[in-house]
Amino acid sequence: MGRRVPPSGGEKESLRASLDRHRDVILWKLQGLGEEEVRRPMTPSGTSLLGIVKHLAAVEYGWFRTTFGRAGEPLWFAPEDDFEIGAEETTEQITAFYGRARAAADEVISDLGLDEPGTSWAGERVTLRWVLIHMIEDTVRHAGHMDILRELIDGATGDHPR
Repeated sequence: MGRRVPPSGGEKESLRASLDRHRDVILWKLQGLGEEEVRRPMTPSGTSLLGIVKHLAAVEYGWFRTTFGRAGEPLWFAPEDDFEIGAEETTEQITAFYGRARAAADEVISDLGLDEPGTSWAGERVTLRWVLIHMIEDTVRHAGHMDILRELIDGATGDHPR
């Protein structure tokens, strides 16, 4: 069934486990599909499976690194283009980018306490706790989108291999 939130874990451990569980779902949604399938725009707005992964990588860098004053990987695309997949971008490149973003975010999560303050892109004061909850919400929301897109591609559904 994949990772689970520990039934009696501490707050930080539980939040981190929840985020990791859903991060894994994001990558699982790509498994077994070819390059054309993961890049295929599946909605009128152009949403694709791979575009969602690219978006989540970019926002993990922003919310965890930038919010807490740490350098992140420079983006090769404009932030507003984070859902778009360029002709030269590959699944391997985007999933590696997501892996690096996760590792960079995990470093911040490990280093800071839940009450550590940071400043969001909009100038709002937030805590690591708030960022973790927000990133869980965003990842879960997009995992649901990916579930629908994947079902439209090949019928596969769910949040873990059956």
